[in-house]
Amino acid sequence: MSATREFDIVLFGATGFTGRLTAEYLALNAPSGCRWAIAGRSREKLVAVRERLAEINPSCADLELLVADVTDRASLRAVASRARVVVTTVGPYLRYGEPLVAVCAEVGTDYLDLTGEPEFVDRMYLAHHDTAVTSGARIVHCAGFDSIPYDLGALFTVQQLPEGVPLSVQGYVSASGTVSAGTYHSAITAFSRFREMAAVGKQRRHTEPRSEGRRVKGVRGRPRFEKTVDAWVLPMPTIDPIVVLRSARAIDRYGPAFSYSHYLAVKKLPVAAAIVGGVGAAAVLAQVPPTRRWLLGRMTSGEGPTREQRDKAWFRVRFVGEGGGRRVVTEVSGGDPGYEETAKMLSESALCLAFDDLPKTAGQVTTAVAMGNRLIDRLVRAGLTFRVVE
Repeated sequence: MSATREFDIVLFGATGFTGRLTAEYLALNAPSGCRWAIAGRSREKLVAVRERLAEINPSCADLELLVADVTDRASLRAVASRARVVVTTVGPYLRYGEPLVAVCAEVGTDYLDLTGEPEFVDRMYLAHHDTAVTSGARIVHCAGFDSIPYDLGALFTVQQLPEGVPLSVQGYVSASGTVSAGTYHSAITAFSRFREMAAVGKQRRHTEPRSEGRRVKGVRGRPRFEKTVDAWVLPMPTIDPIVVLRSARAIDRYGPAFSYSHYLAVKKLPVAAAIVGGVGAAAVLAQVPPTRRWLLGRMTSGEGPTREQRDKAWFRVRFVGEGGGRRVVTEVSGGDPGYEETAKMLSESALCLAFDDLPKTAGQVTTAVAMGNRLIDRLVRAGLTFRVVE
């Protein structure tokens, strides 16, 4: 395919806040031989992004601009047909994402996004996984802070434990920073669609083949004080543990039996209580259209924190793994999770798919399945930390 496609990578949504950060990262870090382009609805806005990129890297002055719209399937197909990898930051994905997934699956183009929406991921599996398997396209969702630190962190932890034995891993998330507008809008949308999300998830479970002779399960856990992280921990029912478990089902290295539980770690009990109350209130308000619109209006896509605010942000995920008589504590950490590190993770994933020697996979696959240790190595070189604590 590399000989017949004009671009190694096309970034769709380059005019949005996270899209611009991703474009800037590629401008600084894409190898000299990388053929890449930016795509979006407005040529005028794309020109402005290219001018900014040329200030960072003069070679970007000739960057190709591709005009395409999620409402125009022909324009999306034209973009996908010219690229080896298409990266999209255009969300909420449940509203805008499927047309691009569909054309990538059809024409055999690898696809990457930042979604944290379980319903969207399940719908894409049901509608387009088989087509992508046939065409050879790798459809990789959740290639940002949702869910790379957890997916690859669990893989890294498992690799420190004995092989061929039952394993359990617990992940504890701590972070400081601003939630992106896309993540916020996706969460509110998910709150408003509990029934639809559950129905689609059930349909996928009935359709998706299960690994024979191995058991993989998620453990919900309970709120408690956890000495390992010196914090109160709350079960975190996001897409992240779902992704970890899908990787575990696909990769034998996770052992004959594997369990995973996922928590938010908070130092102060009143803060933990406020989080539970706030999430509960948002879930209730999201059920009613007028209050849901009010919630969605609290953050606007395309906006984000200042450079100074992003520089102060951080994240840390501690993993506790046990199995075969061994216990290990590992950590994945980095800077601003919602923007800077998300742009880095997405960009390095695209470069990994485009240029690295990877196992042959196709269809909807996780980052651990598609890229695994190759992507861990890239992220470490890019400044993220994967380490054994004890």
